[in-house]
Amino acid sequence: MLSNTVFSFLKELAGNNTREWFTLHKKNYDVSRSQVLALIKEVHRQLDEVDKIENSKIFRINRDVRFSSNKSPYKTNFSGYYTRLGDSRRGSYYLSIQPGNQTVVGGGFYDPSKEDLFRIRKEFELDESIITKITTDKTFKLYFDQLRGERVATAPRDFDKEHPHIKWIQMKQFYAFRSFTDEEVMDPTFPQEVMKTFMVIRPFFDHMSDILTTDLNGESILK
Repeated sequence: MLSNTVFSFLKELAGNNTREWFTLHKKNYDVSRSQVLALIKEVHRQLDEVDKIENSKIFRINRDVRFSSNKSPYKTNFSGYYTRLGDSRRGSYYLSIQPGNQTVVGGGFYDPSKEDLFRIRKEFELDESIITKITTDKTFKLYFDQLRGERVATAPRDFDKEHPHIKWIQMKQFYAFRSFTDEEVMDPTFPQEVMKTFMVIRPFFDHMSDILTTDLNGESILK
């Protein structure tokens, strides 16, 4: 579904990241973007058969440079995401197409609210058996190796730094990515591999959804 046109454009853009060059090669951008958008739509169709998807979106290629020391106007990847439908389904699926064998597929919780993060930490303080089981599953480890994300150096406020579950309590983000080579991305089976990857991360999403839609007694907080 994706051709070498996509990778060629992104490679050239990385070496010529200016508005003048981009304007001259706008047709190549349009062709490349249309291929990625077709992939995102096809995966959306397949995802909707096994999960409930509210929305899918391809990110703009323009960078926000207002507060960055890097003033390059464009990203050198194409990326998109899928949001799950309703308050009871949490987590977002994500993919990023980037040359140099840097394509990743996965998802997670990148910026949980203060309230969500506290609820997650309280759950892990009480019981980490389910998250441990999910992330030590052999297929999860094969695809993602481990759950990743920024963490505090010692312990969050009001938590014990000596707690036996501290490695989970320290986390501020929760995500997992599977890497793909350029050759794998251009293979006709890539949409199926994206779907396989999303299905492996799905139990993690479902567990986090259970946490974030209940109190510590397991009672639903949804109205």
